[in-house]
Amino acid sequence: MTDPATTPEAALRQSIDTSVPHSARIWNYWLGGKDNYPVDEEAGDAYTAVFPGIVTIARSSRAFLRRTITYLVREAGIRQFLDVGTGLPTADNTHEVAQRLAPEARIVYVDNDPMVLAHARALLYSSTEGATAYIDADVTDPDRILAVAGKTLDLGRPTALILSNILGHVADHEQASSIATRLMNALPSGSYLSVNDGSRGIDPVFEQAQDAYNTSGAVPYNLRTIDEITAFFDGLELIEPGVVPVTQWRPEPGSPAPEVVAEHGGLARKP
Repeated sequence: MTDPATTPEAALRQSIDTSVPHSARIWNYWLGGKDNYPVDEEAGDAYTAVFPGIVTIARSSRAFLRRTITYLVREAGIRQFLDVGTGLPTADNTHEVAQRLAPEARIVYVDNDPMVLAHARALLYSSTEGATAYIDADVTDPDRILAVAGKTLDLGRPTALILSNILGHVADHEQASSIATRLMNALPSGSYLSVNDGSRGIDPVFEQAQDAYNTSGAVPYNLRTIDEITAFFDGLELIEPGVVPVTQWRPEPGSPAPEVVAEHGGLARKP
């Protein structure tokens, strides 16, 4: 656990509630990070006691993000990224992967949690050739996201929109779809949408654990069916292999046969 007195921008700790579990901190714990508190570890351990596979899902999600960004930079030529719901910094964050391959890449992170923003501003440094910015905004306010992102990104040029494990925090599926659509509508042809979320209908033990988590006091996260996740890409051109378990989206050559996990994702191009 990180000592709250030594966390970045420690003055913000007064606005951080450490008495209830927090999804970003729990996710950080599962990823092996240190930016979490006992209440998060307890909630995370309670979850893994029911469903140990959540750690595999968390780490497979991060690996999916790394592979999609690598594709976007190397094969699609994308140099701008809008990452909404970034979560706490761990390893292979969006700008680290992108700027490792293209130092001139520009990235805007969006979150509305003071702890996330404090850590991001203190720990995530851009390359000198590129740029990294942080927006304090809620995923349900796409107009604000776009207005502020436009100060760092040229939204007239192709941009990759990253929605990684964030739409599940929007309970209503139609609202979640409208958020993705509104953001993509503001981006030009040649832009991309990357989405991955926990999926329902694959693993009943996972669903049981998630339902229990949603009553723990943490912000609920809603699993969606594969068809619902696929619907986020309506009107876009899915990149092969389409919407699949994140472990099966273009796995690294020579890696072991990927297992099926209850986390689906995909990448699509705006025509």
